[in-house]
Amino acid sequence: MTHQNAAYLSTLPSLPSLHFVHANSYPSATYRVFFKHLSAHYAVQALPMHAHDPRYPVRNGWHNLMQELLDDLSARYDHPVILVGHSMGGMLSLMAAHARPDLVRAVVLLDSPVVAGWRAVLLRFAKAARLDQKFGPAKFSAKRRNFWPDAQAAHDHYASKSLFSAWQPEVLRDYIDTGLIPHPEGVTLRFTREAETAVYRALPHHLGRMVRGLSVPVGFIGGEHSVECRQAGLNATRRLVGRYFKLLPGGHLFPMEAPQAAASAVHYMLLSLLDGSQKCDA
Repeated sequence: MTHQNAAYLSTLPSLPSLHFVHANSYPSATYRVFFKHLSAHYAVQALPMHAHDPRYPVRNGWHNLMQELLDDLSARYDHPVILVGHSMGGMLSLMAAHARPDLVRAVVLLDSPVVAGWRAVLLRFAKAARLDQKFGPAKFSAKRRNFWPDAQAAHDHYASKSLFSAWQPEVLRDYIDTGLIPHPEGVTLRFTREAETAVYRALPHHLGRMVRGLSVPVGFIGGEHSVECRQAGLNATRRLVGRYFKLLPGGHLFPMEAPQAAASAVHYMLLSLLDGSQKCDA
């Protein structure tokens, strides 16, 4: 998908530039409804899909994925931009802001908690001992279903699962309509399970150290029932963002469950972050 024909992206030059970074396994087109609500206030752009460019292979700590983001920002913009990232995208946004603060105005993390302290040590040990293959999300992504006879079968498969049944129906339809590609057995996901698993297995464990003294303003919006936030803990995230912290109804994938509410929360968070004086609980 080219930047020019991506109809779900707004490129109005008169609006502040907002660059979105998607979650692992959910290409940017999945967020079309979320983008539609954001585009009232921002010129939204995004790389269609991370972690699939052979020039930026997935390696431990995601350095190459961060470089992919930085190179994309440098190619698209001649000015600092707002970064909004969901899950993996939030972590990559933090890494980019740390490496090149001159490219970034502000960062909003969407259910992307900072893993620090003993949890970061445990993550590092688990990767070194290869235990993440047995107990982490990589265990499930490596074996998830990969083929369906047609798009409707794929839709029915996901709609029957509690995680996806909570999504707004239009969002699930976007995920199916834009996230499948032809395969000899029917259709398969555009975001491969091999790439998804590699991203999980390469999770950075150094974010806690990296964000100390970050010069870019950062806010966090999470799901009240997010398992990922509960597992990662939120103490380090609260220390990083201070009063720019908000929880919304929903789980880890709340931007898919309630895209309009998520977009509104991002907008008010950015008003607060960029002004520096308002509260972010609107």
